Amino acid sequence: MLPYPIIKLGKGKEISLLRRHHWVFSGAILEKDEALKNGELVQIHSFKGEFLGIGHFQYGSIMVRIISFQEELINAYFWQKRLSDAYQVRKSIGLVNAKETNVYRLVHGEGDGFPGLIIDFYNGTAVIQCHQIGMYKHVKEIANALKTVYGDTLDCVYDKSAETLPKNIGVENRIVLGEPKTTQVLEYGCAYEIDWEKGQKTGFFVDQRENRNLLGLYAKGKKVLNTFCYSGGFSVAALKAGATEVHSVDISAKAIELTDKNVALNTGFNGKHASIVADVVKYIREIDLDYDIIVLDPPAFAKNMKARHNAVQAYKRLNAEALKRIQKGGILFTFSCSQVVDKKLFADTVTAAAFEAKRNVRILHYLSQPADHPINLFHTETEYLKGLVLYVE
Repeated sequence: MLPYPIIKLGKGKEISLLRRHHWVFSGAILEKDEALKNGELVQIHSFKGEFLGIGHFQYGSIMVRIISFQEELINAYFWQKRLSDAYQVRKSIGLVNAKETNVYRLVHGEGDGFPGLIIDFYNGTAVIQCHQIGMYKHVKEIANALKTVYGDTLDCVYDKSAETLPKNIGVENRIVLGEPKTTQVLEYGCAYEIDWEKGQKTGFFVDQRENRNLLGLYAKGKKVLNTFCYSGGFSVAALKAGATEVHSVDISAKAIELTDKNVALNTGFNGKHASIVADVVKYIREIDLDYDIIVLDPPAFAKNMKARHNAVQAYKRLNAEALKRIQKGGILFTFSCSQVVDKKLFADTVTAAAFEAKRNVRILHYLSQPADHPINLFHTETEYLKGLVLYVE
């Protein structure tokens, strides 16, 4: 018998869990102990008393996030087994011990069956970011399990959950295990400096790896504009591939400093790169028609459904300005990481931008997140990154 409090669902409310969806919404719950606290492990039972899963309880619209659909104890063995499974997935797709790439995502939330947990591996350092209190309570167990899975190839585990959890619970970013040996990583042979302590997300936008590599196939001999550049990932990839000139634009001076540092880490780029602190839309409106490739990789314009309409208008405006000013025969890489803007809506928005810009456009590629950010077939919310590569006449 499991030691976790039981939450009983209303009649017919078990269907989503039987389909292996990880969320239990508050409206589905019929009975629960009113003394439950945020982060507690609970077991979910159907109206008929059938076991459905184990998860973390938290007050809110999503009241339970399921971490196991099996009747099992959530202990050290559980974390070791599940993290080992995630590790084997990355090994099977060629990311573990790869010569030219030593940065990848090990755990992608519900995509790997870990609601509220992100773990990125940076050349010997694993950076954990918890998005729910229940998962945060297991950080030490997770760190120990990571050491067991990785062995000597893991130097350090850093917890960066302070940015993603409520401020009133006293979470601080900290080293949980070991000490980092380096803050530099390689991605397809490009060198990057990672600031997991102060940088965005876990320190790097790991999810654009394959899309940066694809840019390299088009960049040789081209003049490239990389907007919302953050740490310059697309800029370095384009330069390494032989771009004649790359301009990096971001409104954040700190982002531009990081971009310049990353460009300097890689040799042979002298005189080919310029960085600009500026508002991206304003900058694009004022440029000459001389860029062969433009990259639009903005932050999420919408984090909930209420903001979706305004986000769509922002994506349309941004893409229209870029399409108006790119060279004839130019290539546009355009992205959205807003989960509430799906692939069709994003494509329709870019289509509307093309009409406004009066440019004929062909779609060369539909882009998404890489294989180390797996999409759970039973939990489609794990798909968030979408992009298009466009040929502009």
